[in-house]
Formats: sequence, structure tokens, C-alpha cells
Amino acid sequence: MWSTMSSAETTALIVEDEPALRDELREMLQTLWPALAIVGVAGDGVDALRQIAQHRPQIVFLDIQIPDPNGLDVARAIRDQCHIVFVTAYDAHAIEAFENGAVDYILKPINPERMALTVKRLRQRINNAPADLSHLIEQLRPQQAKVPFMRWITASVGNSIRLLTIDEVVYFQSDQKYTRVVLADSEVLIKKTLKELMTELDPEQFWQTHRSTVVNALEIASIEPNMGGQLIVKLKNRREQLPVAESFVRRFRQM
Repeated sequence: MWSTMSSAETTALIVEDEPALRDELREMLQTLWPALAIVGVAGDGVDALRQIAQHRPQIVFLDIQIPDPNGLDVARAIRDQCHIVFVTAYDAHAIEAFENGAVDYILKPINPERMALTVKRLRQRINNAPADLSHLIEQLRPQQAKVPFMRWITASVGNSIRLLTIDEVVYFQSDQKYTRVVLADSEVLIKKTLKELMTELDPEQFWQTHRSTVVNALEIASIEPNMGGQLIVKLKNRREQLPVAESFVRRFRQM
């Protein structure tokens, strides 16, 4: 249930189709900015536009990759009505565009320190007119072309076929002509090379830590240096840690 607003309160709407991330974002905002009134949450573009018209929030935390209309289409529709904070997985081109446009953004998985900086910037800008996002939206739009990314995996387990959703995967690891599909509590082998898989996986969700390993970004608990200074990925649902090879460090340092 949302708290009753007073006229002096700053209001915000969260637009994110992943319930866990939506809850995490809301909890962080409530901790970092207790006076912020979160007037609603939406999981797709249609609901987002409906709630924006209903609540007229001053700030919208907007995931780019939401069901149609996508986040860029929503941003285009509301660009002069409120301050927009884009929520996105890491992409070098997108981050450069955000920085050049002086637009606030949050990377997935959400980093508390980066979130605190965003809140600080919003509080400084809230009484100013929203930024003009027209040029930024046009820069980002080519990246939104629909790609049929993999959603399911089938694996032979004994005499049966196991059907897995892509979100169940913690990480993939090359095993000669096969690939290990590592889940929270088990693993299977599939007859497909990691190189082949990489052409079918969403690069915003699956990040290479090594030429032989790809991790599900939603399963990352933290990124930390080990005793030797090498970055390692700690996982939410597995005990092992994944080292980050030097050629893939840049993406993880942005978190």
C-alpha cells in the first residue's frame, strides 16, 4: 500500500518488469530518500503510461527493456513531463550516451553507491525542468531492434528431456564440445558450444567473465578483488566464485 502524499512530497513511479529488481529498487529508494513518495510500480509500457497519466509523478525510474511499448517509447511520450532515470544492464554505447546527455541512469545489478549518487543528483535537479531527451532517445533507439534471444534450454537427463528457462541459469561454462549449464542446485550438459550460445543469449543479461565462462547478471551478488587484486564474481545461489579475466574487466568495473 502506498503512503498518502502531501503537497510538498516528491513523487516517483518505478517501471521494471522484474519483480525482484523492482522490490530492490523500491527498498533502496525508501532507505536513501525516505521522504520520496513512491506512488506506484508498473511492469510494462502500457501500465507505465496509464499510471503516469494518473499519478503525474515528478520522477520515473524507467527500465529500457520492458514489454511494448518499450522504455524508449515511454520516455519519448513523457520526456517533458518528469525527470527520467533509466534502468539498464551495462552497455558501453548506452552509458556513453547517458553521460553525454547528463541523464541519470542505474545499472543492473543495482549498486548502492551508484544509487546514492543518483538520488543526490535528483534532489539537486528536482525543481528544474526535465532534461530534453530527444537526442538521447534517437541515439539509443537502434539498439532496441528486436532480437530473438534464447528463452528456453532443453537438456537430456538420463532418458528424459529437461526444459529450463534461461533465467534459471546461474552461469554457462565451456566443456570442450559441450557447455555446462549451471543452476542454483544442479547442472546439466548441452550439446552446444559456448561460442554458439553467445549468439543466442541476451548480452544485457549474460556477461562474459572469461572466454570459457558466461554469468547471468541477475545472479551476481557482488564483484570484489581477491587477495591478488583480480576481480571475482560472487554469486547469489552458488558458493563458487568466478574470476574475471583482464579482457572482460571493464564491464564489471562499471558496476
